[in-house]
Amino acid sequence: MVVQDEPKLIGAISKDSGLPVKTIRYYEELGLLKTIGRTEGGYRLFRSDTLSRLHFIKRAQSLGLSLSEIKAFLEVRETGDLPCVHVRQTLQDKLSDLDRQILELQRLKLELTELLSDPAAQPIVTETMICPILESI
Repeated sequence: MVVQDEPKLIGAISKDSGLPVKTIRYYEELGLLKTIGRTEGGYRLFRSDTLSRLHFIKRAQSLGLSLSEIKAFLEVRETGDLPCVHVRQTLQDKLSDLDRQILELQRLKLELTELLSDPAAQPIVTETMICPILESI
């Protein structure tokens, strides 16, 4: 016999998860969460496993995943499959993007360091220049 957990009101989900009600509504609107109905007063009811789903969403976001990427993972899970292959590939892509961004930031840092390395150097100033520091190189 399967024991059903009591449905939780959106306020209880908010309190237990630490997320604002507005965020939970937004996640529902995007299809990340599903209600199991409403009370007579119109309050949303959620299954008790909503908290673990919210934890998954927040963890995925903390790793730089977008809500649309997270939604795709959740949709795979809803078919009964684990989305781990998709998660791994997406995280691999994120890692590649980070490596590229780090290289770009290192180049930018080098360029800024060179621009600021000799504050005593006086570039030739022309009438049309706005700031010789930026226009000298």
